[in-house]
Amino acid sequence: MRTSVAALALLLVTTGSCSTAGDQEATPPEDDSVPSGQSLTPGSSSAPGESTEEGRAKGGSSPTQRPARAPHPVSLPALMEHEYDGRGLRLGRETASTDAYVTHQVTYRSGELTISGLMNLPRGSGPFPALVLAHGYIDPDIYATGQGLRREQDHLARAGYVTLHVDYRNHAGSDDDPAADRRLRLGYTEDVINAVHALRGWRAGPVDGDRIGLVGRSMGGGIVYNVLTVAPGLVDAGVVFAPVSSDTVDNFDRWIRPDPGRAGLADEIVSRYGAPDEAPGFWRRVSPRTYFDRVTEPVMIHHGTLDDSCPIDWSRRTVRALRAEGKQVRFHVYEGEQHAFGPQWPLSMRRTVDFLDRHLDG
Repeated sequence: MRTSVAALALLLVTTGSCSTAGDQEATPPEDDSVPSGQSLTPGSSSAPGESTEEGRAKGGSSPTQRPARAPHPVSLPALMEHEYDGRGLRLGRETASTDAYVTHQVTYRSGELTISGLMNLPRGSGPFPALVLAHGYIDPDIYATGQGLRREQDHLARAGYVTLHVDYRNHAGSDDDPAADRRLRLGYTEDVINAVHALRGWRAGPVDGDRIGLVGRSMGGGIVYNVLTVAPGLVDAGVVFAPVSSDTVDNFDRWIRPDPGRAGLADEIVSRYGAPDEAPGFWRRVSPRTYFDRVTEPVMIHHGTLDDSCPIDWSRRTVRALRAEGKQVRFHVYEGEQHAFGPQWPLSMRRTVDFLDRHLDG
């Protein structure tokens, strides 16, 4: 079914970070040139932002061509060129047991790193469809394995899905990547892509490798956007809740640049890559919106009108950009709902399960 294609945490999502731990200190200065044949203009459309109807394919543009020259090492094109080898999925100790599923700590390999996570395995023989879950930003110093999507893990496992909640590098039991922050945490995208490959290669597990989807919240929603653009065809569908912007400049300007506690990080990023107004080419190449023409999977977006963390206008712009490229997107707006979702969370989950059942039906 799906081919294994080479494939932001508040940071990319707020100030990205590529992946390989061996970051080259001498990074060539970023220019704003556009490689031949490569479109770098984010899509736009006059389509209504709040329609819950699925976008109709209008032809769209041909997929963005990869640059002829080597891409900047901190960029989505660099991730597109990367070879992914997610492997070695191992069940650890059992941490919970319910009438519907059993929970285990897990680890798998993402490049040279070991990544930890939490897995819910539905009771029964399977094989079961699987979901890789990408959580929102939580300070790594206080983060605990599996934190951030507890409700979703339970609900989706009860609906018959294996759930693999990824901790990301530098979180919980995962290995450290000292270069993660200065590389805009793009390494989180690698960890999620490799989680899909590890699930698909888990021969002893009850996973149907032909039915895998992505679910992300907040920063994790931005990671889902990255995966869909970097590795089209890797999964069957993506669902995001209260996502960050698909334009990385929005995230940088909201969470990194104005925060006195992150002034050093902001200065380092600007020194290395240039400010958004000085090096727009670099910032376009770390923004998934630039590459929405590559997306091949249907997307569902949930967003509340009173979200004071990730403004709903970000999702409206993302929806317009996806529809401008003829992509399938369902956009659900929740009047009065905030970032974490409260009273309307059950409705959002019913819609999510219906959507996933339809697109992961084998």
